[in-house]
Amino acid sequence: MAKRVPYLHEEQIERDAAALLAEYEQALGVTILRVVPIEDIVEKHLKLGIEFDDMHQLLRVPRSGLGLDPDILGTMFFDEAMTRRALDLLGSRRNDRYEAALAALREDARDRWTDRLARDPDELDEGEEAATPDEDGLRRFLEGTVMPWFDGRKKELANRPLIREQAFGEALDPDKLERLGRYEVHLDRKLERMLAMLLRLKDLRAGAVPG
Repeated sequence: MAKRVPYLHEEQIERDAAALLAEYEQALGVTILRVVPIEDIVEKHLKLGIEFDDMHQLLRVPRSGLGLDPDILGTMFFDEAMTRRALDLLGSRRNDRYEAALAALREDARDRWTDRLARDPDELDEGEEAATPDEDGLRRFLEGTVMPWFDGRKKELANRPLIREQAFGEALDPDKLERLGRYEVHLDRKLERMLAMLLRLKDLRAGAVPG
């Protein structure tokens, strides 16, 4: 026997969920803070599409290749802003500072933090402190690992033309260039002798033909 299932609009579901949460909070005497990841707010709720096509031009940092590579610089600035937001939340007076800071990070940053927490103590470098799933541990991770990575990456992108020039210069060995130059002169002289010989043979052949 088929059973009719009523269709519930999204607004009704949200109202019922809010009512249930309010009832739960009142029964236990607690306050529940709904933490929503920032990427969900931007992409799903605000319906914003973020573009950074002008970041390289604005900051005068050239792109590589034919300009078809992804705009790493713009994306990185956005990721860094999200990381700073997480640090601000860790320093706030919220009761759920740790959870809120985690939610503010991008998913890949949260995955890196999870991997850091799962590391075996024997894998730690000398002097490296084991990660702890709390506010202090997350702050050390963001300030000691994530933020320095942003700084280094920005310097690398800013110095990209210098790096290319240096790499090109290292690829051209002066000694090899000198040997190539001498060989080129040798080939030029050999070609001149060949042309002179051909012209001489042509003159001899013309003289041998009866008039």
